[in-house]
Amino acid sequence: QVQLVESGGGLVQAGGSLRLSCAASGRTFSSYSSSYVMAWFRQAPGKEREFVAAILWSGLSPTIADSVKGRFTISRDNAKNTVYLQMNSLKPEDTAIYYCAAKLVIRKEYDNWGQGTQVTVSS
Repeated sequence: QVQLVESGGGLVQAGGSLRLSCAASGRTFSSYSSSYVMAWFRQAPGKEREFVAAILWSGLSPTIADSVKGRFTISRDNAKNTVYLQMNSLKPEDTAIYYCAAKLVIRKEYDNWGQGTQVTVSS
């Protein structure tokens, strides 16, 4: 199993920036980290969970959702076992709970989830 702990959420004005962090741990992750895909999802009140970004633990193939492309970037720090989501030019519609997720590359679904961190963007 993989344990994921998010941090960095908060209240910010429109146009501002936040950086979310996701610290990964666990015996399985430590042994097979290079085989993992790390991702960020978000869920706004009354809406379905939405994919935001993903990256291979190797750092290759970062993928960003069209809704945040050009404003959000995903990266990772192997030494810290941490994945980041840098969010710039935030909009009120970015308000949501942001979740970190992980899965082995060979799996179809994400099966490891963090507890989520709230991001609120005021207009």
